[in-house]
Amino acid sequence: MRLTELDIIESKKELEEIPIGKVLINTINAHSYNVAQKDELFAEALQNGDYLIPDGASIVKACHWLNAKSQPKERIAGWDLFAFEMQRLDGRCKKDDVRGKVMFLGSSDMVLEKIKKKAAIDYPNLEIITYSPPYKTAFSDEDNAAIIKAINEADPDLLWIGMTAPKQEKWACQHWKNLDIHCHVGTIGAVFDFYAGTAKRAPQWMQAHSLEWLYRLAKEPRRMWRRYLIGNILYICYICMEKLYA
Repeated sequence: MRLTELDIIESKKELEEIPIGKVLINTINAHSYNVAQKDELFAEALQNGDYLIPDGASIVKACHWLNAKSQPKERIAGWDLFAFEMQRLDGRCKKDDVRGKVMFLGSSDMVLEKIKKKAAIDYPNLEIITYSPPYKTAFSDEDNAAIIKAINEADPDLLWIGMTAPKQEKWACQHWKNLDIHCHVGTIGAVFDFYAGTAKRAPQWMQAHSLEWLYRLAKEPRRMWRRYLIGNILYICYICMEKLYA
């Protein structure tokens, strides 16, 4: 997968242009770019969604350095997408005096219960539906059938998938192509924990200076050192190779 060939949303203002209804929205950062170089199904999932969000300053800078066809002006975090879509749907439902449906697919029952309680306060015009899938590397046919059934029975206006990358993107893409899912979908991973309060985002000043990766590394060095220390070097190498062979 080449960064120069991707269609990436260029600013937060463009989020307003995402239509209501059936769309699939993914995010890309340095880590997911690295993984996609060796995982063809993941690369296909990122390329075949309707919208791709630049969730990383390193993606924004690389696009400019490579003179890519997409020139994002700013980083748009998964959290930004989440907040925009929730506020937009809640506001629309309030205006039309209807109750919208939002489904959260992924994470644990504990995290989902916290999300449900918080969203009831933050977004009073939305009904929150949750589903915690089995913790497995790959779902069985029976697991997939149960998940799809739950989604279609809920018939949400908005579906958030939080099963970590690349699993969530590949799962969403597979069932999107198979026409199993018929709603507005966003794959947002860690946002589930951020919103539930079971994990903390970096302080605002670190976010503003593109240092969220350093905050996560400091909080979980044993789990994150390979992703950020080795991964950042690998990312630079991949981007240099794109520049060299452009």
